[in-house]
Amino acid sequence: MIENAEATPTHHAPQVRVVTASSCAAAVPTQPAAVRAPATAAEPGSRRGWASVGAVALGAFVVVMTETLPVGLLPQIADGLNVSLGLAGLMVLVPGFSAAVSAPLFFLGSGRFNRRSAILVLGLTVLVSNAVVAMAPTFVLVLIARMLFGATLGAFWTVVSPVGPKLVGPAGGTRAITIIAAGISGGTVVGLPAGQFLGDLVGWRLTFATAAAATLIVVVVQTVLLPGIPPDGRTHLRDLVGVVTRRAARFGMAAGAVVFIGQFTAWTYITPFLMDHTHLSSGMVSLLYVVYGCGGIVGSLVAGSLFKRGVIGSFARSATVVAALLIGLANAGTIPWLAGLLLALWGLVWGVVNPGTLVWLLDAAPETPEAASAVNVTNLQVALAAGSGLGAILVSSTTLQTVFLTAGFTVLAAAVLATVAARFITLARRE
Repeated sequence: MIENAEATPTHHAPQVRVVTASSCAAAVPTQPAAVRAPATAAEPGSRRGWASVGAVALGAFVVVMTETLPVGLLPQIADGLNVSLGLAGLMVLVPGFSAAVSAPLFFLGSGRFNRRSAILVLGLTVLVSNAVVAMAPTFVLVLIARMLFGATLGAFWTVVSPVGPKLVGPAGGTRAITIIAAGISGGTVVGLPAGQFLGDLVGWRLTFATAAAATLIVVVVQTVLLPGIPPDGRTHLRDLVGVVTRRAARFGMAAGAVVFIGQFTAWTYITPFLMDHTHLSSGMVSLLYVVYGCGGIVGSLVAGSLFKRGVIGSFARSATVVAALLIGLANAGTIPWLAGLLLALWGLVWGVVNPGTLVWLLDAAPETPEAASAVNVTNLQVALAAGSGLGAILVSSTTLQTVFLTAGFTVLAAAVLATVAARFITLARRE
């Protein structure tokens, strides 16, 4: 049960309640669920409800897989389409900006759409994007397809992030959201190493074709399992403004943005760090990506229990640990076994921080969860781009060690900000 507690001064740590770290095709206008949706709503907490959460987590998995897939394929794509490696890198950057713009626009224009229909159509749009990339004769068409994916990404997270509690009821809402967040980590597990492995095995075009086929399977599963999910009916500009004007939300946005800037200052350059600074082989780096992602899955699943004790406190403590791990990598990253251990722990604890950024905003504005989710997507996508940009500046002018030190102290600043916020605000409590 959620009790709304808008920001009020307090000197006690708050007792508090994901994701995802990110316009969209037209969906079918909503009619009553019994008429339009081929599935009926599940009882809160039922097996059907949890199966639906699993289907949504599969959607998160395939979306994040698609987002990260190009990272391991950029050299092949650049050679195949006769463009520079830097230009090919736009495949990674463009979706973030598209997502930042599409999230609030989708929120404002999707008031009449059943969320089941929206999720299915967005899944099909991801499928189309992957298929176009697989067949595109020119890099311009590839970028258009990735721009379409980015727009879908923003819309997807706006809809999906608050949907867990609707499927299983408020009592299981936190657990449902963290299961969806585990899908995000799963996508990271597959996306990064799969890009390298499949690219070497079958080439980059067939790799994206494989991603399109995987997306189709997920859409079929969601078609079978997802019940009708009526919209909240609150998709007005004033709802977005209402989120931003809440003090609790502003603190959450600030802490989330700072922690994402720090995270992606380091993560954007983790491959050259491990290969050039730690001197690991490409195969070992791919294995560590899997370990990192598996740690993220475990962290996301544990996060639900931690958030019941207090979101802000859990965020602050976890961000402090991430900061220590990044600083540790900067100072001890030349020792292979220690760097691997620190990376695994980084994935585990980031699995708590990442959904914490969204849960904070959802609990700051529990009456308008989709508005809070849209604001969060835009906020974090801009922060992600800023972090990648900061990393690029640092790696060009200093050393990889300095990049990770800067990232660590930036994440530490987010932890300090959250600790300060805990003295002035409380959030909605989740039982």
